[in-house]
Amino acid sequence: MPEGHTIHKIAKDHSKLLVGRPIGVSSPQGRFAESAMRIDGAFLNRIEPRGKHLFYEWDSGEVGHVHLGLFGKFRVQVGPTLNDPIGEVRMRLTTETETAEIVTIDLSGPTICSLDAPDVRISILARLGPDPLRRNSKPDRMIDKIRASDRGIGDLIMDQSVVAGVGNVYRAEALFVLGIHPLKPGREFEVDELEALWETIRTMLRRGVSDGRIVTVSRDEVGIGRGRPIPREEATYAYKRDHCLKCGDEIRRIEIANRICYFCPTHQAR
Repeated sequence: MPEGHTIHKIAKDHSKLLVGRPIGVSSPQGRFAESAMRIDGAFLNRIEPRGKHLFYEWDSGEVGHVHLGLFGKFRVQVGPTLNDPIGEVRMRLTTETETAEIVTIDLSGPTICSLDAPDVRISILARLGPDPLRRNSKPDRMIDKIRASDRGIGDLIMDQSVVAGVGNVYRAEALFVLGIHPLKPGREFEVDELEALWETIRTMLRRGVSDGRIVTVSRDEVGIGRGRPIPREEATYAYKRDHCLKCGDEIRRIEIANRICYFCPTHQAR
């Protein structure tokens, strides 16, 4: 499932192509057809990312809501012609650039693709924890929820009502960098420890937006010079590794809330 950095990058990239323009909206697959008709030709005022959610604010006053889930993806095309959709396209957005090129953004396989009244968006946002990628977001709510819980930290930071946007990769990597065992109960944390966790997550997510992919290691640590991409299998400290990048110890795997969590027993002793 895409983590928060992917959602924020999608919002940033798509905003450049769509916001402030009249948008053709259709549903080649048909499942979004009724909603598409209501906003076809409307101007898109804003795309707001929040955690793993995307909200599309239309000038009609309605708000589109997309959650990619495990299988959702966007396909973006910019060119002289409008191409036929590929696969089961739930929602197609089209517009023209200043140079008369056609922009096409196709959405396939999302968990959620809906058009709602503004109060639906408000209720969704109220259920989400703070998003570390939002400019003025503060960790207070996250800290309070964690310190009031007996659940393990590896479970808590994947809970979108605690902190929005963290997925399996950033969970493993942030906890590794800070030497935190994923089963450490929330009640055992001091405020300054959780502030450090927030800053670590935020730094990693920001790098993910900038790089367009998840890379948590430095080039020096993996011996790859500038100008060469860091391979996916070398881009993390613990996630999906057989051995710890730092000490070489065997990476352990435990199941937390039906997801596999990776950690180093040496660097993250309980």
